[in-house]
Amino acid sequence: MKKHYQANQTALPLTAGAIGYVSYDYGLALHGMKSRHAPAFPLSDMKWVFYDFFIIEHRQSHAVWFAANGQTMPAEALIAQMEEKIRTRLQEKPLPHTDENSQYALTVQADSTPETYGKALQKLRDYLFAGDVYVTNFTSTLTVQSHCPPYTFFSRLRRDNPSPFGAYLQYGSYQIISASMERLLCLRHDQIETRPIKGTRRRGKTPAEDEKLRQELAQSQKDQSELLMIVDLERNDLHKISQPGSVSVPTLFAIEPYATVFHLVADVTGTLRPGQTAIDALMALFPGGSITGAPKRRAMEIIDELEFSWRQLYTGTIGYLSLDGNCDLNIVIRTAVHYDDRYTIGVGGGITAESDVHFEYEEIWQKAKALLSALKGDVFDYESYLR
Repeated sequence: MKKHYQANQTALPLTAGAIGYVSYDYGLALHGMKSRHAPAFPLSDMKWVFYDFFIIEHRQSHAVWFAANGQTMPAEALIAQMEEKIRTRLQEKPLPHTDENSQYALTVQADSTPETYGKALQKLRDYLFAGDVYVTNFTSTLTVQSHCPPYTFFSRLRRDNPSPFGAYLQYGSYQIISASMERLLCLRHDQIETRPIKGTRRRGKTPAEDEKLRQELAQSQKDQSELLMIVDLERNDLHKISQPGSVSVPTLFAIEPYATVFHLVADVTGTLRPGQTAIDALMALFPGGSITGAPKRRAMEIIDELEFSWRQLYTGTIGYLSLDGNCDLNIVIRTAVHYDDRYTIGVGGGITAESDVHFEYEEIWQKAKALLSALKGDVFDYESYLR
């Protein structure tokens, strides 16, 4: 990255760099650990692809920019070449059709039942009461058989459940479809930001119920306590690569509304120390505190002991690394991996000593509802899975 540094003279977020992912598995290795589980599908720990040409769309105004960095040929010539290719392609063949209104049958298999989930949470509570950890993110995995094409699935998610850090990545035999709303790391010049999420409530069926649930989340001491513990962890992680005295929490306990849920969010910022890079910042934060727990390493050990499946990509990160030194990276939540005619979806939540088993198990399905509804093409009713 340093060898090929290119300044970005535009207001665009990215004109030269790589797009890709880092799996949670790499986070285990980073902390000297390895999962006891068998992988659900073949997936490399990370994959980054450098591009010499980008098409960038502003999602509100729909303005479009072409950006080329001149690595393989002069930038102006590359843009002209790509413009001609696009015109020719559109004249020869219409854009692929995505039928966003078709319905598809789903077969959904969870790796836990209410009973097995409850037993695992009791063991986790024992660790919490013993003081091994203060909060731990606990995940279940859903395996979904569906004939819904991956890009149709992604198009529906963008339409019905827009998210600030969504992604669609095509890697030959597998596709990654993400509707993440959580930022792991953003670096602009020397300013670092991470935005942990802790606390969820479903959206109401009426405006009155919606407001009641929003207020319930805003006043929840349990959710505020979870978020505070993770904010402290993230502050500590940022201190490793930030200038002394620069780490702050400008936003705490913000309520963010999404299509199917409310979330409780904080904003933790710092100023990068001279000599540190986006890669250094990523290594300091990875994997994110909100999807592991506190203390981080012990939480990761307990996660692997008690969870029912290998996380693989889930709770890793997707985003871009720019050749100007900046980056923007999500946390891989609300995400599906499509491989061999099935979708794998990880869903989890923070567990403390005060957590209620039935509430936490239902929250798994609340969080998965947007993805399962997009796959189905209709509202997914998860009530039968709670029994």
